[in-house]
Amino acid sequence: MRLRLFPLLTAGLLVCAGPARAAPPAGPEPEAKPPAPEIVLANHRAVYDLSLAEGGGTRSVESARGRIVIDFRGDACRGYTMQTRQVTELSSGETGARLSDMRSTTFEGGQGREFRFKTTTLTNNKPAAPVDGTASEQGDGLTVKLKGGPKPFTVEGPVLFPSEHMRRLIEAARAGQSTLAVKVFDGSDDGRKVYDTFAVIGHAATGPAPASGSTRDKPLRDGSLATMPRWPVRLSYYTEGAGERTPIYTLGFDLYENGVSGALKLDYGDFAILGDMTALDIDAKAGRADREAGKGCTP
Repeated sequence: MRLRLFPLLTAGLLVCAGPARAAPPAGPEPEAKPPAPEIVLANHRAVYDLSLAEGGGTRSVESARGRIVIDFRGDACRGYTMQTRQVTELSSGETGARLSDMRSTTFEGGQGREFRFKTTTLTNNKPAAPVDGTASEQGDGLTVKLKGGPKPFTVEGPVLFPSEHMRRLIEAARAGQSTLAVKVFDGSDDGRKVYDTFAVIGHAATGPAPASGSTRDKPLRDGSLATMPRWPVRLSYYTEGAGERTPIYTLGFDLYENGVSGALKLDYGDFAILGDMTALDIDAKAGRADREAGKGCTP
């Protein structure tokens, strides 16, 4: 799988000259379009069961299973907390089974200017060194500090954190943009990497999500999300640099207007893993007390 980056073309305006004409009589001003509804990222807990995608790649992995659990809480006033646990078992005839258990907790400030992250990982029950640090916007750059690591380092910006990146993707999708290219820092791996990302956004869809199987993403085909706008997104992550590069991995998903994701596919080139949502719990009351108290936080 390869994804090439092509320059975007900016359309010009063609102005035709002609004889001067009297201005038409003034008519009633057109009604202003109502503003787009505010983007509100839903407080939710989602569970995805993992399996090996059929076909494609070199099949270096013969079987895969596991689970991802995401718990996302907060609002645009106080910031967002996300707890993630991903357990994955990959099996290969050459290397045997490899079991990975990753737990991550992050906090992102409501204005997208600060980010705290901590990740612990077990591989075949052997712990790796934890990754624990902070990142903050400093002028036009981003400064990252790692506990127990080398001195802080700064990278050129602008750089987005995950929740702000999600909001930008929804904004772009609503506006009918087909692509979005931004730098993203999420504290993953060793906490020292900023990624170039390139998203391809498809056309909006509504109505129950199609399913390849009778139980595929069942929680998204019932209730309020069955009629919520969504967009297919293919998001590729690259090591920082210039020129044409091969993505480290590509994440395919359906992006819902409230930030919930379905139809997950993690493509690593040699193999791909599907994520089937098996449970979804949305906290519709989140932020209600603050609104009633006049604190001004979004839900």
